[in-house]
Amino acid sequence: MSEMVVILIAVAAVFVLMMLILILSRYRKCPSDKILIIYGKVAPNADGSPRAAKCIHGGAAFIWPIFQSFQYLDLTPMTINVDLTKALSQQNIRVDVPSRFTVGISTEMGVMQNAAERLLGLKSSEIQELARDIMFGQLRLVIATMAIEEINTDRDKFLEAVSRNVETELKKIGLRLINVNVTDINDESGYIEALGKEAAARAINDAKQSVAEKNRDGSIGASKAVRDERISVAASDAKAVEGENESKAIIAKSDATRREMEAEALRRATAAERTAEARALEEAYAAQKAAEQARADRDAATGQADIIVNAKIAKERLELEAEADAEQTRRRAKGDADAIFARMEAQARGIQEVLEKQAIGFGKVVDAAGGDTKAAVQLMIADKIEDLVKIQVEAIKNLQIDKITVWDSMSGDGGSPTTSNFLAGMMRSIPPLNEMFKMAGMNIPGFLGTESAGDLQIPGVAQAVEASESVAPEIAEG
Repeated sequence: MSEMVVILIAVAAVFVLMMLILILSRYRKCPSDKILIIYGKVAPNADGSPRAAKCIHGGAAFIWPIFQSFQYLDLTPMTINVDLTKALSQQNIRVDVPSRFTVGISTEMGVMQNAAERLLGLKSSEIQELARDIMFGQLRLVIATMAIEEINTDRDKFLEAVSRNVETELKKIGLRLINVNVTDINDESGYIEALGKEAAARAINDAKQSVAEKNRDGSIGASKAVRDERISVAASDAKAVEGENESKAIIAKSDATRREMEAEALRRATAAERTAEARALEEAYAAQKAAEQARADRDAATGQADIIVNAKIAKERLELEAEADAEQTRRRAKGDADAIFARMEAQARGIQEVLEKQAIGFGKVVDAAGGDTKAAVQLMIADKIEDLVKIQVEAIKNLQIDKITVWDSMSGDGGSPTTSNFLAGMMRSIPPLNEMFKMAGMNIPGFLGTESAGDLQIPGVAQAVEASESVAPEIAEG
């Protein structure tokens, strides 16, 4: 039951979210340079009459889905060139009136409704073409009601008439006239040019008449001025002489005062200049002294800074080098230790392998001896007896004796000659086998010989000793 409630709540939330998204997607805002046209099922006018579309300039509105739709009309002004030629004027004279009109969609309530009804869905070029046709007709109508003189001289009246007629017609399709500019007016008969020449000639004649009148008035005035000038000059000369003398006296007095003041001013100026120069030199010397002191301080600080910086750099370099050497030594020691460890480990493994193989071999020998370890050892010694005898014989094999001189008194121990004792002792210097067995903690097997009076009697070795004893007297006698 709880799961069903959760599912219903989720479905309701999704539905509410979808409705909210739908509402937001149908809420349209109108930019300031456009007109929002809502068409479809719209509210009627205030008087109850039906309305084809609702126009909104600025603001926003909700567009009901299914029942309503919307479009925008652009308020950007459009410039339309109307090159009217051979338009018939009131005097039946054909004139050319090239003009330029600037129009745009009106935002006036009634006119805006006309634009929604007649311009919605049209392209800008189509709207311009429609407006151009209206302008052509109204411009021809205005020219037909006016004389060429009025068109040419009273441009304000002409433009006012064109604007009034054109705007009245443009409002019917939802447009408003922003500006009219007539570039030039020409006619094919030259009437306007003749009017211009007539006006120019009239102006020239009026100017010439005015110049002549002004010249006449100037001559009369010049004569009166000469007369008055002579009278005034005579009176003025008399007054001038009197005034000149008084002026000279005043000038002389003024010159003396001026020179005195100039001298005083020069003295003060010279003293002030000298004082200023001395003060300037003093300040310059003080400034130079301060600059030299500052430069000396700067040089000292620079040198000290260089020494400190160089010392720090050298210290850091030595520290880095020491750290690098220590790191290199540590790595080399670690490498040597790893190598020694690897070598010793390899040797240990080799020795272990050899010992394991020997142990396996010894185990097989013991197995062959029926589990008797002493018998196994005797088997191993018997296997190596030939090598042991060979090693004993090799000990004196290569002994080089070219010549031996013996002074034998024949008074050796037991009555034997000293020479025979010498050779017998040489043979006996070879370690006997029984000593080797004793050092191993074992007794020599009986099949290898017997001990007699503390000596081991080994077949072959005993005969060699006896042979040496028998040969010794002969060597001594020789």
